[in-house]
Amino acid sequence: MELSTILRPECTTCATPGSKKKVLELISDLAAVQYPTLSSQEIFESLLAREKMGSTGIGNGIAIPHGRLTNIEQPVAVLVKCAEPIAFDAIDNKPVDILFALLVPADQCEQHLSTLAAMAEKLNDKAIMKQLRKTKDESELYQVITQ
Repeated sequence: MELSTILRPECTTCATPGSKKKVLELISDLAAVQYPTLSSQEIFESLLAREKMGSTGIGNGIAIPHGRLTNIEQPVAVLVKCAEPIAFDAIDNKPVDILFALLVPADQCEQHLSTLAAMAEKLNDKAIMKQLRKTKDESELYQVITQ
């Protein structure tokens, strides 16, 4: 799957959210603006429910928050680069500065897992991560992640 099919440039941002809750709210707001069938609150609750099962912080400053929603037909992604790393309860106990959020249709479990795996693999590439962290704006961030 081409990442550009699920990640819009408008859902890619550089921000200073300050906390795990605030970054999940930011992700929810960005997705809701781009996809009117989704409510920000519904997205937030889906992401929060998943975080309660265990942190989606995979280590090395990366988190992949994700949730399932009943009222979407295609996966939706949001990419956030934090100006200052935030505490995220990651598996390595290090703060997070790159978040790739994925919202998927509730009935597409297999696609959900394969997309998560592909994204985790991409974010584990040290060269890509170095480029992402050097980006100066949303446009550059989007270019790096979708190339």
